[in-house]
Amino acid sequence: MSLFSSDKLKGKRIAILATDGFEQVELTEPQKFLKNEGATVDVVSLKSGSIKGWDMTDWGDKVDVDKTLDDVKVADYDALVLPGGQINPDKLRVEPAAVDFVREFAHSGKLVAAICHGSWTLIEADVVRGKHMTSWPSVKTDLRNAGAEWQDSEVVVDGNFVTSRKPEDLDAFNKKIEEKLLGTAS
Repeated sequence: MSLFSSDKLKGKRIAILATDGFEQVELTEPQKFLKNEGATVDVVSLKSGSIKGWDMTDWGDKVDVDKTLDDVKVADYDALVLPGGQINPDKLRVEPAAVDFVREFAHSGKLVAAICHGSWTLIEADVVRGKHMTSWPSVKTDLRNAGAEWQDSEVVVDGNFVTSRKPEDLDAFNKKIEEKLLGTAS
């Protein structure tokens, strides 16, 4: 444990579902934060090996995949994190196994946290109707058309959903994920 680590989330297991084209910091920052708080964090993807990030305007770094969708089930985890980027959620929302995993997670009542374009997969899973949410501004109409109430806020909590807009909201996003996992968030 480093000087900046704790064990607040020890025993919690988090899945980060992503594929090539995820927004770099929207995966790596929650991953680092949650691990530093003691959680076990698995990057779950469509394929084994590694996936490549998108860093604002160009390809970013590769991130190792811990498990494929074939290797996991919702019962293995306490929370699901859906990073954005335009490419990543667009690829995930056309993969039936990814959409089924997200749908099952949302229906389980466990924490689902999406940032930026990550909510596209939630829309495809048909689980946003009646939810108060935020996202990258260009996803606003998609969420509204799917029945969500969109608001322009740093972080929005509605039941088991936590959503944020963009990389600049990551501190609030990460903190709210932690609070929900600890049972201290409203």
